[in-house]
Amino acid sequence: MSNETIIDRCEARGLRMTGQRRVIAQVMEDARDHPDVEEIYARASAIDAAISLATVYRTVKLFEEVNILDRLEFGDGRARYEDADRDHHDHLFDLKTGEVIEFCDPEIEVLQEKIARRLGYELRGHKMELFGVRLKDG
Repeated sequence: MSNETIIDRCEARGLRMTGQRRVIAQVMEDARDHPDVEEIYARASAIDAAISLATVYRTVKLFEEVNILDRLEFGDGRARYEDADRDHHDHLFDLKTGEVIEFCDPEIEVLQEKIARRLGYELRGHKMELFGVRLKDG
């Protein structure tokens, strides 16, 4: 993961960074969850009431197209977003609550490399998404 902010990376890719795009970039920089466009809009409009939902949709789509944001789809009809430059991790999606839990398991990482090699490939990347419901306590 680099030390560059989302705004830095947008500027490095030559994007014109309007005030509203900067607000949206900052919202995503500060996000510790996986917000959908409506959540991004709520956070951005709290900072700048002039930001429209359409602007957020366009900006998020643009940021996705230039690999600033990653789009995550967990089958619930809501696309969620996260910084594409975050440290590698996988996701577990709670089917009841919609919560997204990030995890990284060194054993899984090694196993994926082994599987790729066994199939005659050099692994260049992967995305793992698990779906489940919480086990009853006790």
